[in-house]
Amino acid sequence: MSSDDHSNPTTLLDVARAAGVSASTVSRIMNGTARVAEDKRKAVLAAIEKMQFAPNQMARSLKKGSTMTIGIVVQDISSPFFDETLRGVDDALKGTGYTSVIVSGHWNADEESDRIRLLLARKVDGIILLTGRISDETVLHFANQRPIVATGRSLRTSNAIGFKVDNEHGAWLATRHLLDLGHRRIVFITGPASSSDANERLAGYRRAMAEAGEAVDPQLVVEGDFHEPSGLAAVNRLLERDVRFTAVFAANDLSAYGARLALYRKGIRVPQDVSLVGFDDLPGSSYTAPPMTTVRQPLYDLGKAATNALLSLMGREAFDEGVAPVELVVRETTQAAQ
Repeated sequence: MSSDDHSNPTTLLDVARAAGVSASTVSRIMNGTARVAEDKRKAVLAAIEKMQFAPNQMARSLKKGSTMTIGIVVQDISSPFFDETLRGVDDALKGTGYTSVIVSGHWNADEESDRIRLLLARKVDGIILLTGRISDETVLHFANQRPIVATGRSLRTSNAIGFKVDNEHGAWLATRHLLDLGHRRIVFITGPASSSDANERLAGYRRAMAEAGEAVDPQLVVEGDFHEPSGLAAVNRLLERDVRFTAVFAANDLSAYGARLALYRKGIRVPQDVSLVGFDDLPGSSYTAPPMTTVRQPLYDLGKAATNALLSLMGREAFDEGVAPVELVVRETTQAAQ
């Protein structure tokens, strides 16, 4: 069949016949997911060109060795934390011709690695890894195959860039704020022990307490996992054990939301009875009742910066490395200790 026959345009099946492969193989090659012999791949590309089949972005990109897609690995697609960062990624991609493929690692190192392998099999041009559990060594291993930009890490090689906020300083700011208000019995709800962000925030809390000459009561450091139910459970455990405290600092906003609910259910007023501080400054934290004091991470800016860095690694223009520092945002959930 000739491509000049406009009444019968070339089909994917025609290309498959001309190349001597199955139609599904053609489709998979065009989607960048096939692992086929190089001679078959060349035969398909030759048939596409000869028959002028699918003269679109995918076909042009395939011949150039690019799919014009980037892979993004998040940990929880439903989390507003990642939603705000993805908004920055999306805005940075506007006008570039690139589209994104988003997958979730579910805070599991093995699953993260599997998802990255899946993206590599799809021939994405680069990968953005938003936090996660895999080691820096594993990130660098994957970066040998495609450029990677990762948040929550300090990396800098020819094919990998990391962006890291100062979690320790942010937690110090939050704890210092509570100490300045006269609080001494300050609860810290941790994040997961396997998270470097969580451990750095715990270190910031401990440093501020030590600088103020305050010993940390082990009962006041309560395990959490960055999700609302863990904040709820942490405060409930403290109340059940009659542990005395006047302030709660949660390792992230979601945990603080859970803590707030636990206090509300027990008739404990915020901030009159207990002050509350979170970490992240998620969009919803401005609209809690009362609006929540928290440490602001530049989540949107981080998404934009990570994307621009990846585009730079993929041969685009140089990027501005600057990301705004963390800062304490004082709202209405903290007041002087009574």
